[in-house]
Amino acid sequence: MLTVVSDTHATDDHCLTGRTLEAVRDAEFVVHAGDFNTETVLDAFLEANGSLAGVVGNNDGPRVRDRLPKKRIVAAEGIRLVVVHGHEHTDTALDLLGRQEGADLLVVGHSHRPGFREAGDVPVLNPGSHAQPRQYRPAHAELEREGDAVAGRLLDPDGTVFEEFRVGD
Repeated sequence: MLTVVSDTHATDDHCLTGRTLEAVRDAEFVVHAGDFNTETVLDAFLEANGSLAGVVGNNDGPRVRDRLPKKRIVAAEGIRLVVVHGHEHTDTALDLLGRQEGADLLVVGHSHRPGFREAGDVPVLNPGSHAQPRQYRPAHAELEREGDAVAGRLLDPDGTVFEEFRVGD
């Protein structure tokens, strides 16, 4: 399983609870779409699951910026993901980036609004924020290989699935 999170916005802890914590600990791979905020939070995620691929968000401090790229390509569960925070990208720019990188799925954060949407040729997943949801619900995403496709779902930290989607054929 691949677990996708974003926008932790914390100073001293990963702020993972419930199913979100379980999903991060149990995942073969974890993607974080930026805004850890501090190096301490980044290290807490690495302690929870050493197979972490993160990118820099617009609120990340200099020590996080020194350790993470702005863009990351991840191959997991049989698909190719392009991960960016999203604060510098319009839908058109995301679509171009996805096509340029041969992505099956784009992962973004920034808005804190969880959802899966078709935006041009490459679908876009925003896992929302598990820790600072603002006016949206707290969330994370889980992806698992299912035949020739990847089944995805968005969940609340209590484990409630509120959206399901598929990537690939």
